[in-house]
Amino acid sequence: MDLQLTGKSALVTGSTAGIGFAIARRLAAEGAEVIISGRTEDRIGAALTALAAAVPGARLRGVAADFARRDSVENLLREVPAVDILVNNVGIFEPKEFADIPDEDWFRFFEVNVMSGVRLSRHYFPAMLQKNWGRILFISSESAVQIPQEMIHYGTTKTAQLAVARGLAELTRGTAVTVNSVLPGPTASEGVEGFVAGMARQQNKSREQVEQEFFQTARPTSLIQRFASPGEVADLVAFLASPLASATNGASVRVDGGVVKTIV
Repeated sequence: MDLQLTGKSALVTGSTAGIGFAIARRLAAEGAEVIISGRTEDRIGAALTALAAAVPGARLRGVAADFARRDSVENLLREVPAVDILVNNVGIFEPKEFADIPDEDWFRFFEVNVMSGVRLSRHYFPAMLQKNWGRILFISSESAVQIPQEMIHYGTTKTAQLAVARGLAELTRGTAVTVNSVLPGPTASEGVEGFVAGMARQQNKSREQVEQEFFQTARPTSLIQRFASPGEVADLVAFLASPLASATNGASVRVDGGVVKTIV
C-alpha cells in the first residue's frame, strides 16, 4: 500500500531508539523526509547511520534536543521551522510508589511527556491550518486509560496527552489537518527491554520468564500475551500520518494487544 508520503516532511521526537526510531524508519521508507531528535549528537549520529542503512536513499537529518528544557525545544524549532507531520513521541517513565514521587518528578514528567508536545504543536499547528494539510500525532499509552498503580505520574501525563490532542482536533473542523493519539500497549522499546533485562538479572531468570510473568501478573488482560514490537506500533502511526487516514481525526487509536478491555 502506497501511503502517499513522498514529499512530506516529518519530525519524530525521541527517535534515536525504540518506538520513535521505528516510526522514523517507517516514514522514511514511505518517502517522507524525516527529522529525528535525541538528547545527544552521538545517539543522533548512530541512529542516522542505522536509518540510512535500513532505508537506502532516505532523506534524513537530526537535531539534538532535551525536551525537559524549554530553551532546547526553542532551538529545535529554529532548526526545523516547519513540518507536514509532527509525531510527539518523546517520553519518560519510571516505576515508583505513589508516596515516594516528589513534586520534582511530577513536574519533570509533565515537562517532557506533555509540554514537549504542547510547545511543538503550538508552533507547527497554525501553519498546518494555513496550508490546509497536516498531521499531529501524540504517542500516548494504554496507561492513559488504565493508570498503572506502579507509576501513577506517568499514566497521568499520558491521559493529559489525550486531552491536548482531542482539544487540538476540535480546532481543525472543516480542514484537512488531523490530530490523533496512538495508545501502544506494553512494547519492547529500549527502556522496556532494559527494565526487563534488569529484572531478569535481579531475579536470576531468563528474559522470556520475566516477560511471561509480567503478562500473567501486571497485564493479565493482554490478548497477545507478549510485548508488541516497535515496528507494529510504527505501522499504525505511519497510516495515521498519511493522506489515507483523512477521515480519522480526534481519535485515540489503540495498538495495545488487547490490554484495554473496553469496547469503545
